Amino acid sequence: MILIENIKSAFGVRAGATQPLKGAEMADLPQVDDAVILIRDGRFEWIGKREELSADIYASCEKIDARGGMVLPAFCDPHTHIVFADWRESEFRDKIMGLSYEEIARRGGGILNSARRLQASTEDELFEQSYARVEQIMRMGTAAVEIKSGYGLTVADEIKMLRVIARIREKTPLHVKATFLGAHALPAEYKSDPDGYVDLIVQEMLPNIAAEKLADYVDVFCDRGFFTVAQTDRILDAAAKYGLKPKIHANELDYSGGVQVGVQHGAISVDHLECTGDEEIETLLHSNTIPTLLPSTAFFLGLPHPPARKMIQSGLPIALASDYNPGSSPSGSMPFIVSLACIHLKMLPEEAFNAATLNAAAAMEWHTEGGSLTPGKRADFIITPPMNSISFIPYTFTTQHIQTVFINGKQLS
Repeated sequence: MILIENIKSAFGVRAGATQPLKGAEMADLPQVDDAVILIRDGRFEWIGKREELSADIYASCEKIDARGGMVLPAFCDPHTHIVFADWRESEFRDKIMGLSYEEIARRGGGILNSARRLQASTEDELFEQSYARVEQIMRMGTAAVEIKSGYGLTVADEIKMLRVIARIREKTPLHVKATFLGAHALPAEYKSDPDGYVDLIVQEMLPNIAAEKLADYVDVFCDRGFFTVAQTDRILDAAAKYGLKPKIHANELDYSGGVQVGVQHGAISVDHLECTGDEEIETLLHSNTIPTLLPSTAFFLGLPHPPARKMIQSGLPIALASDYNPGSSPSGSMPFIVSLACIHLKMLPEEAFNAATLNAAAAMEWHTEGGSLTPGKRADFIITPPMNSISFIPYTFTTQHIQTVFINGKQLS
């Protein structure tokens, strides 16, 4: 057994709550002061005060000194595009010069740029690049991650991406979920025949991916200039036959109907939501679908931010994710996501941490295993240096506050 001692405060300590937090519940981040944490076989055994622990158990444990720091659940990141072949910093210059995301895409940049580079890469090259990014996010406190395909856009290259994700899952201690996002953009050769590309997804990509059991979820970029509600509906109907649950890119660029079609199909989450009004909120309130906000994307692209406060006040759960990708969110730092949620979305620090841990875990169906300091769950957590309050983390948004990361009960070297 391992005992983490000398903890100033442990946050997110929940006896058994594993459901996503909604509305006012999101501001509740239970804490234990002067805490110790007992870990057995990679799982939380007990969390409480030192004086409540028996002398025999205390004496038998390997002890790790938190040095007066705080302990929080490790982050969960339920929306990423970590598997890509190269960065797109040349498009960063285009953005500075005033070109929009859609204008860059029309000129052959954006997703199609990443697709060309990925198609020219071998599986081994892609794995090595991507695994380096996975190691990076672990050091920043992420213990569970969803990774999408979507830069392949051919049968062979989408399968190549998903095989890379499977290799990452085998090698890393992170919990990894794989999402098939063949409907990320239209390949150039299908520009005048979008329904022909949907045929390719439905008739060839999905059967091959299902046969190799390469994906947990299916995603569609249902938005202006990408895939329509009708096309999304068709893809999700086909995916359901293979047991793939939906996670939808929705309403980033317009009021696209993506939220509604996602809810209709029982989506685990609908993500982005920069364009969210009363109709979308009402639709989500009558569902179990989790709205997942990606504040670094709006920050990087200069888009309006989603109405997080209104969504919370309406009684919705909110999850946060990084959207780590080379074009619109070139960072996988979940601590920075928490800061952006506080600064731009006007979420309280407690709400932001819950959104990046327990609710984020729920957005990838990992909330029974991660996202809180709960006996029986996997021992995924971070230790900070000493500080006055949890608000200090998002407040000092460029400071490295992660002293130690534990994943599955083991300290990262």
